[in-house]
Amino acid sequence: MLVADRYRLEELLGRGGMGEVWQAQDEVLGRQVAVKLLLGDDGDESAASRFRLEAQTAARLNHPQVVAVYDFGSWDGRFYLVMELVRGPSLAQELSARGPLAPRRVARIAAQSAAGLAAAHRQGVVHRDIKPGNLMLDADDTLKIGDFGIARFVDETSAALTRVGQIVGTSTYLAPERALGKVAGPASDVYALGCVLYQLLAGQPPFWADSPTALLYLHVDTPPVPPRQHRADLPPAFEAYLLRMLAKKPEDRPTAQEAADWFAGPSWEEAPRPVRTPMPQPAFGSAPPAPAGAPARLPVPPVVPPAAA
Repeated sequence: MLVADRYRLEELLGRGGMGEVWQAQDEVLGRQVAVKLLLGDDGDESAASRFRLEAQTAARLNHPQVVAVYDFGSWDGRFYLVMELVRGPSLAQELSARGPLAPRRVARIAAQSAAGLAAAHRQGVVHRDIKPGNLMLDADDTLKIGDFGIARFVDETSAALTRVGQIVGTSTYLAPERALGKVAGPASDVYALGCVLYQLLAGQPPFWADSPTALLYLHVDTPPVPPRQHRADLPPAFEAYLLRMLAKKPEDRPTAQEAADWFAGPSWEEAPRPVRTPMPQPAFGSAPPAPAGAPARLPVPPVVPPAAA
């Protein structure tokens, strides 16, 4: 099948709630691409608007950790989106196939994904749906952030595609402020990334419940179990920083850029520095304490100079 007289569909890679993704050949430029087709027709204004938003949002982001968008249009009554083809698995697939990942690899994933989020935040874009399925690995293990379908611009006064107070995103990774119906900000993405990193290390997310409502209460009120209880080999510094990313208050979390810089360096594998309590110093002119069992020493009387004749 040839889409828009240019993109030859070769293999169905996946199907989601909004559309299906194909591996395709760009007949004009002679390269492999991914083509997302909106399911149904473009008469569904809500779905079409979200699809268009994903294209416009991703297109304004030019970063190695963000899936590149090449083209967007309508063909045969359906919208299509042409993107960079990421050949590796998503983190959801990687976790399912391999189980928990080594701390060193998770730190590398953390640095790359936080760098991609920082680039989005600098452009005023909040992803709002960071989860393992939207974080993909290329053939060389380079991480790519995809699916900006429910992203919003932080400088908007209202979310045009969602009702006021409506919660959008995946509840397993939803920041407390969003669970309370507040507007998502950059710190909400950092919290969601913290949930993903926790899951990559522990093999399970920080919170789990039988219903979405119960899960939202956990995000708001319950501190996460320290991840070292699941992973004894996790460096304490890594644990402490991850718990900062999962802070209940947005202002207590690091920014995405701060997280990217921290995980890119050696700090995550360092042991926390012990707090040294200084020894009390004797007051000026006082005698050192007598050894145990020694007779007490009488204070030396001050020297009084003789009176002048």
